Amino acid sequence: MTLLAGIAPTTSSPAPRLVDELVEQHRDALLAYAQRLLPDHHLAEDIVQETFIRAWRHADRLLNREGSARGWLFKVARNLIVDRSRSAYARHETVTTDDGDPAQEDHTGPAHASMEAVSLLRSLSPEHRNVLVYLYIYGLTVDETARVLCVPAGTVRSRRHLALRALRNRRASLGY
Repeated sequence: MTLLAGIAPTTSSPAPRLVDELVEQHRDALLAYAQRLLPDHHLAEDIVQETFIRAWRHADRLLNREGSARGWLFKVARNLIVDRSRSAYARHETVTTDDGDPAQEDHTGPAHASMEAVSLLRSLSPEHRNVLVYLYIYGLTVDETARVLCVPAGTVRSRRHLALRALRNRRASLGY
């Protein structure tokens, strides 16, 4: 298995055989370890590959070392995981020289709702529309609206009821 093809080790002789043996013996255990510590399978695979790249580059240290190569591999994998979690990548930070404007709040929702309301109000007769405007936009009471429009309070209540029902029906027919 040539997992690390194209990457030159610091020493030329024992590295290819050593790394091939390490990959064959420890790949599955390292991957299981990395997957337990990381939320993403692909990121765990990247960590394992980087661990074997480091083994390839430091094959001379692995050969001249007392202790297990497995322990060294797990320590390297753990360090890579810790480094990754502390990095700007994990914090989703980006480096940029752009001093652009900060993101602006999206006002399309309220603007669209306002346009819908105006359109619905225009579909009403002037008498019904005036009752709703005085009651809901200007905040007048039924009696105050009756005085302004020179109609009885019962007429204001009736027009309000009919206007709201017409708006609900119109809204439903338009799919709002």
